[in-house]
Amino acid sequence: MTTLLPCFERPGYFADANCKIALVGFGTVGSAVVRLLYARSDEHSLQLTHVCNRRVARKKVNWIPPEVMWTEDIEDVLASDVDVVVELMGGLEPAHELVRRALQSGKSVVTANKQLIAHFGSELLQLAWDRGQSLNFGACVAGGVPVLSGLRDGLAGDRLTEVCGILNGTCNCILTSIEQGSMSFAEALAEAQRAGFAEADPADDIDGFDAGAKLVILARVGLNLELRPGQVTCRSIKNVRALDFEYAHELGCTIRQVSTARINQGKVSAVVEPSLVPKESPLARVSGSENLVVSSGEFGGDIAFSGPGAGGNPTAVAVVSDLLQAVRHRSNGSERPHRPGAVSREITSDLELPQYVRFVVRDRPGIIAALAGVFSAHHINIDAVLQKPGYAKAELPFVITLEPCPECRLTPALAEIANFDFLADTPVRMPILKQELA
Repeated sequence: MTTLLPCFERPGYFADANCKIALVGFGTVGSAVVRLLYARSDEHSLQLTHVCNRRVARKKVNWIPPEVMWTEDIEDVLASDVDVVVELMGGLEPAHELVRRALQSGKSVVTANKQLIAHFGSELLQLAWDRGQSLNFGACVAGGVPVLSGLRDGLAGDRLTEVCGILNGTCNCILTSIEQGSMSFAEALAEAQRAGFAEADPADDIDGFDAGAKLVILARVGLNLELRPGQVTCRSIKNVRALDFEYAHELGCTIRQVSTARINQGKVSAVVEPSLVPKESPLARVSGSENLVVSSGEFGGDIAFSGPGAGGNPTAVAVVSDLLQAVRHRSNGSERPHRPGAVSREITSDLELPQYVRFVVRDRPGIIAALAGVFSAHHINIDAVLQKPGYAKAELPFVITLEPCPECRLTPALAEIANFDFLADTPVRMPILKQELA
């Protein structure tokens, strides 16, 4: 593992002239950013001049110097002479309007807003380029892990064909708890909420939309692909049970929410879904709230980035690192870090992967034959049938693994199977990632 010096200790990171900073959003990450700036204020020339937040009177703290302006009005920031606006308010609006107008007025922008960049990244990058400003968003993916800069700069000499990984710490915490504690999904979610790893409304996390937004950004930076969030197939983890982990272990695997964007023969697949991954895969070794991103290149092979995926301090490090890059651009005219021009390609969901399908049935003769008949009619081969003893016949679980098959065959087969009256629960399907893909 390579050890890097902290950014403040590397020569040439700051220009002598002061750079004025406005912070919009003084929550967990925002306050951590300011603390980091003040903790090392003798090593840089960044000057915080504005803090903007709703109901700002409740946010004021006495450890920020009195000359800093506290305001609820974004217009105060836009009308000021600040050099860089740090947007940490989240959401699409008014964040989109703020960033757009800040760039138009000659201010660079740093943001940790993944939804903003996923939905409006191309537009804002083009605007930044046209106005000679920088738009930096390294904190949008994997918290304090420098994934985006690594993909953009460190692997610029390679031609990347895939980025995949574990991008949502909430889901990883929940799945880890189900696996290690034999909990139900509801119990694991409640534990994650008590520990502060899950929101009161965790739908975006567990249904894959949070990871999907991050995957859009990874695809844009790493693969030069123009994706929209709606083009990413997202499947929920909420139907994963402890029993699924038992079967996964029998297959030499575990279960993780895996996000994958891949270019294959000119077509693109982009999917976020719970998947069986081999135990020897780096993906299987990620636990708790950690994140992991693996890039695959034609020449350099697989490169992994891992570390804390959330939290005030790790994300603050990423935000401040982006600030330093913005300052370097303003100081010496270095190339803006994200040139627009990502390419649109055909989106496909027809990857051929082995599949795990778990059924819960009201037992009676002929069930396996009926299922095999449907799969055969859709030209899908069964690989194995697994059934653990000791379950009541009224709710009998078992698993069928399928040989590699495309989505265009699997989806209609499962739709036909859903009409069988012996089903006691909706079948749960997950791809089994082959070792070379995991």
